[in-house]
Amino acid sequence: MSRFLAVDLGASSGRLMVGHWDGRRFSLEELYRFPNSGVSLHGNLYWDALRIWSEIQHGLTKFHARFADSPAGIAVDAWGVDFALLDRRSRLLNNPTHYRDPRTIGIPQRLFQHISEADLYAATGTQSFPYNTLFQLYSMVLTGDSMLDSAETLLMIPDLFNFFLSGRKAAELTEASTSEMIDPAARDWHRNLLRSLSIPDRILPSVVSPATILANVTSDIIDLCGFSKTFPVIAVASHDTASAIASIPNLDPHSAFISSGTWSLMGVELNTPIVTPRACQLHFTNEAGCNGSTLLLRNLPGLWLLQECLRQWQIAGNAYTWDDLIIAASTAQPFRSILYPGASDFLAPTDMLQAIRAFCQTTAQPIPQSIGDFSRCCFESLSLSYWSTLDALHSLTGRDIHTLRVVGGGCLNAFLCQMTSDACGCTVVSGPVEASALGNIMLQAVALGELPDVAAGRSSLAESIQCISYTPHTDINWTEAQERYITLENMPSWFRAS
Repeated sequence: MSRFLAVDLGASSGRLMVGHWDGRRFSLEELYRFPNSGVSLHGNLYWDALRIWSEIQHGLTKFHARFADSPAGIAVDAWGVDFALLDRRSRLLNNPTHYRDPRTIGIPQRLFQHISEADLYAATGTQSFPYNTLFQLYSMVLTGDSMLDSAETLLMIPDLFNFFLSGRKAAELTEASTSEMIDPAARDWHRNLLRSLSIPDRILPSVVSPATILANVTSDIIDLCGFSKTFPVIAVASHDTASAIASIPNLDPHSAFISSGTWSLMGVELNTPIVTPRACQLHFTNEAGCNGSTLLLRNLPGLWLLQECLRQWQIAGNAYTWDDLIIAASTAQPFRSILYPGASDFLAPTDMLQAIRAFCQTTAQPIPQSIGDFSRCCFESLSLSYWSTLDALHSLTGRDIHTLRVVGGGCLNAFLCQMTSDACGCTVVSGPVEASALGNIMLQAVALGELPDVAAGRSSLAESIQCISYTPHTDINWTEAQERYITLENMPSWFRAS
């Protein structure tokens, strides 16, 4: 039995997961979980990097107490786009800035004065969202931020903690590909682009592929956490979405994936990127996947709308649960009001309930009143966004896609899975839930030679997990709702930089 340790960092929580590998199957055990969130200071929003690091160290001591031995390996996966800057002595210059920080408001439009959005997409294959690393750095250039002059190294979030663990600075490819600074053909930094924008490319470390062994855990951590021997730190598919997609069994050319959580990342796995004007027009981005693949996907606001509704209800003294939302939605009137989840109205409103009311009023739809109205409206609108994305994937790739494979926390929501199957008219297969952690652990096993390749890893995961299938119901006609949704989607309210 081999044990691998996955550090899986999300925007609302982090956890350390132990992956047990018996040579045929994987099993997963949650070792330690801790809360994570942005920290507000003087109108800016940051990540508390050292607190996250202290939590990771605490998790390592828990592993030692639980198993008495060292793990076979450790790897970090996390969200994309955000980064830390280190000085020449490898000290943090500042806490990393949160992607929801307001510093990039209006920045894309200023950058597009130097390079058009179309040319930028052709160069990077990345959809221009205001929070992308490129715009964060360009905002620093425009304000003359002295940290750029003082910085020796830029490390993306998972790369930062891999460095803390191993002492080696590197940029893992899947994480770097979220930055809008990678040449998708060369699979390396687009240095000419960065230099044209006065972004110092000297701060960028070398890019490594998924499943790269970086170095052993440093001796000070071994001593601090009580281990008797060191173990390797591995750069897996460090972007949590890429790790999640790596874990999906039976992901073939007839399947699309949905990594479902606060965000929904929906797309297909390809051999080469698609950087055509049509792909840009349809709002698709190309991110690196494991095993040399490209993930052609859309970033969709997933359960974010309902999470924010729950928060507002809680502020008002109503501590509803997800089960409460589903029960209320199941008896509410279908298609009463439809939202466009990608509208800028829903990016970061102070009050999501009021944002939904205002959107419905602006679009001349009935304003939701009850918990059932709000919940059904959000569930149906998210399902319709999946339908629209599936239609666009058909158009771009020419593939006959008849199965949607849903992973992540959202795959536990049977109500949403069935509604997605109904809206899209295809089979939905849900699982695994802990996709990012499983992909992380499987790629560690590949890196250390316990599995020959990703295909073998996916086969082992297929034996290790139980998935649930949903087939379309025909008792509700979605055609009119789809037509209404397309009208909303074509309004000039798409959540995007320009």
